[in-house]
Amino acid sequence: MSNPAPALQAASKAKRRSSLAWTAFALLFALPTAGMSLFRAIPAQWPLPVVQLLSFTPWLVIPAAAALILALVGRPPWVIITTTALLALQLFWLFPFDAGKAVELPAGTPTVSVKVMSLNTEYGQADAASIVKLVRENGVQLLALQEHTQGLQDRLRAEGLEELLPHRVSEPRDDAGGGAVYSAFPLEPDGLLPDTPFHMAVTRVLVTDPKSGGRSALNLTNVHALPPVDERIEQWRSDLAKIGRQAASPGNHLLMGDFNSSYDHSEFRAMLDAGRDGTRLVDVGTATGGRFYPTWPMEGRALPGTVLDHIVTTARIGSSGYMVHKVPGSDHAAVLATLGMPAG
Repeated sequence: MSNPAPALQAASKAKRRSSLAWTAFALLFALPTAGMSLFRAIPAQWPLPVVQLLSFTPWLVIPAAAALILALVGRPPWVIITTTALLALQLFWLFPFDAGKAVELPAGTPTVSVKVMSLNTEYGQADAASIVKLVRENGVQLLALQEHTQGLQDRLRAEGLEELLPHRVSEPRDDAGGGAVYSAFPLEPDGLLPDTPFHMAVTRVLVTDPKSGGRSALNLTNVHALPPVDERIEQWRSDLAKIGRQAASPGNHLLMGDFNSSYDHSEFRAMLDAGRDGTRLVDVGTATGGRFYPTWPMEGRALPGTVLDHIVTTARIGSSGYMVHKVPGSDHAAVLATLGMPAG
């Protein structure tokens, strides 16, 4: 009669080797993800490479999920528990509870609605016909453009933008510092954010609802923060802080444009915390689940994108219909939303 023990021992060894192999593969995905998660979890002023990598935090959900699947195949309990916690953390950051929500206005409060859109035009190279088409088809009433140039302004006029949005406050430049606001409503220039390399104009908009006749004043900041590159990273942090301070002043505020930062940057979240009277500003894209709709890069190689362009409002402004649209000629996408603010 044969002895089955050697065969059983061999099978057991093979099973252990297989488990170790799957565990090793799980850790191969989990360890780098855990390292980046540590940087995301601690709100410190991280060095430049970390700041740039943090923009792509939403995509960490993919290696975290892969690590959990491999751990389940390998079956070591401690790896399963660890990778489950790691994936849960990524999902929490994808759909954060602290994204900010509009406050509920008292029942019967009259509101005014306005459809808004923002686009970084990449040195004015964005296709003017596509911009005007987006404005026309989506009923956009307030448009903010960054990196605006005289050439783009001329092409937009030729495409009929000023027939749709007849009011304009514009400072075109050949470099990346230009900006423009086009509106269906009257505009009043209200200065610039101080000491910023890019032109960040503040414009008062008197919004009128054509249906109800309700009116509301809106303070629009056309945002273009300096990107966090080389030694200019401190200017990037300074720009975000100044944007936050602007929204702490009285009134309804709309901060719209290219923030060159994502919700995963502690500097951006600190800006959102700067709302008036302890209220948090609302990042419309994050609050409506738009973390997987990247706004950059839209050109060149197909790379995992990130959300650098935002529509941010004070808490008394509600929002709906958040959208992201690619525009030919620009490396950024346009962001659109419908806002509702109290009348009066």
